[in-house]
Amino acid sequence: MARSELAVLQPYCENDMRLLKRISSSIFRRFNEPLAMADYDDFYSIANETLWKAYNAYNPDMGISFDGFLRSCLQKKFKTELTRRHRQKRIIDRFAVSLDAVGDDGEDCCLLDFIPSDSDTFEEAVKGTDGGEYRDRIRQYISRLSDQQVNMLNLLIDGHKPNEIQRILGMSPKGYAENLCTMRSYENVKILF
Repeated sequence: MARSELAVLQPYCENDMRLLKRISSSIFRRFNEPLAMADYDDFYSIANETLWKAYNAYNPDMGISFDGFLRSCLQKKFKTELTRRHRQKRIIDRFAVSLDAVGDDGEDCCLLDFIPSDSDTFEEAVKGTDGGEYRDRIRQYISRLSDQQVNMLNLLIDGHKPNEIQRILGMSPKGYAENLCTMRSYENVKILF
């Protein structure tokens, strides 16, 4: 390549690629999507590679300036990269399941109800206490619960399943999950230990 042919690239490569970075940054702002600092480095690398490919593909007979051609190439390349990144996130998100999600099999219970726990709250409260000290702690714990939560607790102690408790108390699966979450919250359970 002749030196005169490479002169087209010179403005983009001067001053630590300042012009190329400025063009790239203006394109980023139009995407209305925040980028992390690491993403900027990735996209500047893509811009550098695209600059060289655009130079090799550019033909002055196209009727467009090299600057306009480069901008359109950068926009397409950045959009393609963002789409690729979002597609990867969607694939990962497709396999994510909320622990509070109600099952499709018709039962009104959530995944959280089936996850075994290594600790039994009642056993932990009783452990290391003398006499009736644990009874006081349990009373304090129960005093923090609503009437509906106390009814849930009694039904759970009696061995009822979540869908039975919801039916008996006339609760929705979401209401059951929210009450159970409150009952298990650290603020309430910390009294027992």
